[in-house]
Amino acid sequence: MTDFRRVDALPPYAFAEVERLKLELRRAGEDVIDLGFGNPDVAPPEIAVEKLREAALLPRNHRYSSSRGLPKLREAICDLYCDRFGVDLDPETEATLALGAKEGLVHLLWVLLGPGDVALVPSPSYPIHLFAPGFAGAAVQRVPVGADVDFHAGVEEAWLASQPRPRVLLCSFPHNPTTACADRALMQQLVDFAHERELVLVHDFAYADLAFDGYTPPSIFEAQGAREVAVELYSMTKGFSLAGWRVAFVLGRSDVIGALARLKSYLDYGSFQPLQIAATVALREARDRPAEVAAIYEGRRNALCDGLERVGWAVPRPRATMFVWARIPTEEPAQAFALRLLREAHVAVSPGSGFGADGEGFVRFALVENEQRIAQAVRGIRQALA
Repeated sequence: MTDFRRVDALPPYAFAEVERLKLELRRAGEDVIDLGFGNPDVAPPEIAVEKLREAALLPRNHRYSSSRGLPKLREAICDLYCDRFGVDLDPETEATLALGAKEGLVHLLWVLLGPGDVALVPSPSYPIHLFAPGFAGAAVQRVPVGADVDFHAGVEEAWLASQPRPRVLLCSFPHNPTTACADRALMQQLVDFAHERELVLVHDFAYADLAFDGYTPPSIFEAQGAREVAVELYSMTKGFSLAGWRVAFVLGRSDVIGALARLKSYLDYGSFQPLQIAATVALREARDRPAEVAAIYEGRRNALCDGLERVGWAVPRPRATMFVWARIPTEEPAQAFALRLLREAHVAVSPGSGFGADGEGFVRFALVENEQRIAQAVRGIRQALA
């Protein structure tokens, strides 16, 4: 038999059993409320959809595009960064298109890491953050992350514990799954650390647009000296609700962006050109849409947190992301608890153990149902906990 070395080394899909039971219940006619998979359900900007339809009618737009992204699209994301964060990025040397932040991260780490290298990675974390270094042949040194965790101190400790010394520090704020947030002071600490240790700092800014209660997530580039050591991934999936479009960007340190663009020139021709054209329109003419989307998720957050508190399960109210990270109110392992909620409450959640060993003891709710469905989910959870 053939060995599939990279694939065979992967652990079993952490959420497979929850997915299997969810499908089994639905086939049996049960109404399952899926708060497990963070698949955005909010509509994209109408102006972008109209432009997509218009652009798709032109035959020339069905030819190969550019793996770096159309020049106007790169200009549009740089303009957004200038207006929102006060950062003046060069669209020619400091911006390149990615086919979603996940693809961008994996190929970025192919550029930055090789066999025998080490990356500092938050834990618990979005699974690709933990596994992408392995695709490049590198090892992971875990750094604890959470709402009440001193991430910078953990980075220092992990650096000292690592042999060989890490080449990359990966972070992501607001954080999935823990919803931990950063301020500008923490960003400056991380940038200073990367300068001192000669690291490349990779910041996954996927939840830049989804923040509540007056909180504004900072870009890594708001820290002094960041463009010399850092790259940042920005996605249009969440704030602009373009999940299936796979439009994201890798921005920042010019030599890293150049190396990534060179690698990707061997791998793809960019996304479907009408998608790029429509995404450009969204960035230029639908700037208010992310705030509207964030307000929708804030209402859902309130519905879930208020409802869980009423049934005796108090959970922290996140300041950002589209998730609620909740400590399990029983002594059950995360997987067992998630399966019991699915069987007894007909509510699907993600077991925290699926985000790494440090996620044990928690479950993650994704705010991808409307407030009425969330209220229905809380009623089911109340019965299960009783």
